[in-house]
Amino acid sequence: MGSSFRDCQAWKDEALPLTTSSNEACKLYDAILTQYVKWRNDDTLGGIEGCMSAIQTADPNFVMGHVISTGLELVATTSSPRLDGRLAGAVKRTVELASSQDISPREKLHVKAVELFSHGNFPKACEVWEDILLDHPTDMLALKFAHDSYFYMGAQVPMRDSVARVLPHWKPHMPLFSYLKGQYSFGLLETRFYDQALKVALEGLTLTPDDAWSVHSVAHVYEMKAEVDKGLKFMESREKDWQRSDMLASHNYWHWALYFIEGEQYEAALEIYDSQVFKRCKASGAMLDIVDACSMLYRLEMEGVCVKDRWRELLQVTRPHTDDHVTLFNDLHFLMVSLGANETAASRRLLEGLQDLAKEPGDNHQHQLAQRLGVPMCNAMTEYQQGNYSQAVALLYPLRYNMVDIGGSDAQRDLFNQLLVHAAMKSDNKKHQKLARCLLVERDAVRPNSPLTLRLMQKALALHD
Repeated sequence: MGSSFRDCQAWKDEALPLTTSSNEACKLYDAILTQYVKWRNDDTLGGIEGCMSAIQTADPNFVMGHVISTGLELVATTSSPRLDGRLAGAVKRTVELASSQDISPREKLHVKAVELFSHGNFPKACEVWEDILLDHPTDMLALKFAHDSYFYMGAQVPMRDSVARVLPHWKPHMPLFSYLKGQYSFGLLETRFYDQALKVALEGLTLTPDDAWSVHSVAHVYEMKAEVDKGLKFMESREKDWQRSDMLASHNYWHWALYFIEGEQYEAALEIYDSQVFKRCKASGAMLDIVDACSMLYRLEMEGVCVKDRWRELLQVTRPHTDDHVTLFNDLHFLMVSLGANETAASRRLLEGLQDLAKEPGDNHQHQLAQRLGVPMCNAMTEYQQGNYSQAVALLYPLRYNMVDIGGSDAQRDLFNQLLVHAAMKSDNKKHQKLARCLLVERDAVRPNSPLTLRLMQKALALHD
């Protein structure tokens, strides 16, 4: 393991000591953390998976090695410890190792947070990570795990403030310092401070031009302000930089495609879907890649583009996740695919599974939300698919200000705002048709000059004149 990664002494010098005598294990921990923060598997290191195997060999009893490896698998949301015995066993092993060793209070808290997250208790896990950051503001793993978990809860203000609180403690010479810019910028834009978010993201890119998360923040700002031309130019000019971050490349291509959909350039959007988004999601199996593919097809279909065969292909990727129910956000995206592919059995199974879990959610934050949010949203999508537009509006409209709780970004959740508009426009209820026009006026007020909004306004007028 190269000299650029931190050994036992280096971690001690940064007041973040790791309980292991293996320098190799410490360096591998740093290597995994670095790849996680950069959204990039470094092939020269064997990628994150290669480093996870190597860290086990270097010190099989290294608690923080287990914390980062198991934690990353959990935070990826690609499998549920409720169903996956191996993953549940990994959590159990981490907890047992921690209780049998004399580790630091910080490391004990890390173990506790991972265990809470594995039970679906995202809010409590975040409280524990924040507890760590209070005493150890430069603990990047605690910061990143909290950041991702806030994102899954749609906790926009905590996501922003979590980074703001630690920023003064970081100094430019510290490893991974520049990547805080992208993280902070993302929190700023999700709380609608677009100008400040853009400034901070560009500072990040000045320090590290290939920081894909800062690129991603800039893409969001242009998306939320409907500055299509700026967005297209920016993504194209930086493609060589952000494309290298394999864990985020597909998502950045998704952002690029959103500009094309906004501008009614459907063929260009489909080209990105076929050559990048679907291809990558099939190869990686990563959840972010999968939900992007789902969302893209759903948006194109709402715009009247025929994507029938693509739904069937994508179903092969989403179907194995039908019973996962790790997050409501993921469930809603899987449902888009089974509905789009007219796979009634898969749709029913997903909905019934979610309803069952909602009855006795325990500490699982997502299952607690299922009854009042997840299930009615699933039902609304099903009604829309069946042509029961007024019923879809009746289900979705009362939830519009609570939908943030399903997690994801404003840009990702905008799909559900669009769905409500389409349902209201197509409804034969005159009140709903009026509502559609009101929603579009409101949309235009916060996102002026949006070609998509203008298109929908013209459509609404044509339908109901």
